[in-house]
Amino acid sequence: MRYLLSIIEDESRLATMTPEDGPRIMQAYGEFGQQVEAAGVFVAGAGLEPSPTATTVRVRDGERLITDGPFAETKEQLGGFYLLECKDLDEAIEWAAKIPGAQSGSIEIRPELDYEARRAGQGLRAEASRV
Repeated sequence: MRYLLSIIEDESRLATMTPEDGPRIMQAYGEFGQQVEAAGVFVAGAGLEPSPTATTVRVRDGERLITDGPFAETKEQLGGFYLLECKDLDEAIEWAAKIPGAQSGSIEIRPELDYEARRAGQGLRAEASRV
């Protein structure tokens, strides 16, 4: 089953980083990337530019509304993600705890929607009921 691991961080901490922090953090993410690749669970992943670079699009009554910046006015923003193929939620939790961003922010885990199960009338995956 595929799980999206979203890295949620307080962007204000970027202003307090030292020149040494950047390379250290990038090395930690590089090592994590190597681990998920070696384990064969990596599907996709990327870091994202800071939220001021975001553009939000809404369509209301057929009219397209474009706003500079993120949708949510909050300190915590999506900083990146990993899409991993895990046997279950427990394995996804184990990987999430190893993401460097978990040390200063949080990792939101969501299972990929199973469209085939939906079409078969089975609804959301059974694991979603654990929530």
